[in-house]
Amino acid sequence: MTPRAKAVVDKSMPLLSAVGLFVVWELACRLFAVPEYLLPTPSASFLAAWTYRDAIWMHALQTLLTTLGGFALAVAFGVLLGALVGSSRAVYRAANPLLIGFNSVPKVAVVPILVMWFGIGTVPAVLTAFLISFFPIVVNVATGLATLEPELRDVLRSLGATRTDILLKVGFPRALPFFFASLKVAVTLAFVGSVMSETVASNLGVGYLMMSASSRFNMPLVFAGLLVIAAMGIAMYGAFSVIEHRSTRWAHRGGESL
Repeated sequence: MTPRAKAVVDKSMPLLSAVGLFVVWELACRLFAVPEYLLPTPSASFLAAWTYRDAIWMHALQTLLTTLGGFALAVAFGVLLGALVGSSRAVYRAANPLLIGFNSVPKVAVVPILVMWFGIGTVPAVLTAFLISFFPIVVNVATGLATLEPELRDVLRSLGATRTDILLKVGFPRALPFFFASLKVAVTLAFVGSVMSETVASNLGVGYLMMSASSRFNMPLVFAGLLVIAAMGIAMYGAFSVIEHRSTRWAHRGGESL
């Protein structure tokens, strides 16, 4: 196979795998006569997405905005705390147990508390997206800074570099691969957090739409909502993959990244 043909096949693999999944799903539902109220076919789900496209668009936009809001907060606070934890052994020892304990708390149990504090609506969804996507960014930024070679630090200090110089000019650039890896994970988790909150306490968003549809046993619309969330997650993951590839090409052999 020529390199060009191989490149075409590699680029078409995601589309082919998605089409294959939908074909198997459609055939299985029809072959085993699965009732639509249990598992709708992909064709029924896509038809529901088109039928309710106006409502889906409105709720999807709300979910996207709340997700991006919570994700932006997670990036800001995650980078700041990750820099503190990764650059100081004392801060790492003090903060590490707290971070682990915080991440161990199921975020779905926090949503009712946020509703009590801020009421039903957008704010709990934004904060839930922030809480669930915060931890990967902190851990990866701290890891990227903490794994800076001691020999490199010694050489830079012998050349007159201050601790701030080492952090800004060497530490952060070296931590970029860790940072972008965390962004790809965190943005998908942010969707989970916002939708989780919308299903519990909201009157807008894809989560609310899915709960409303399930109460009417409209399973094609429920799965249409799931497909919309998956599409938004894939799009955001792909966007950060492109940014990562262009920003950290030096960190990958042969210019390849996941």
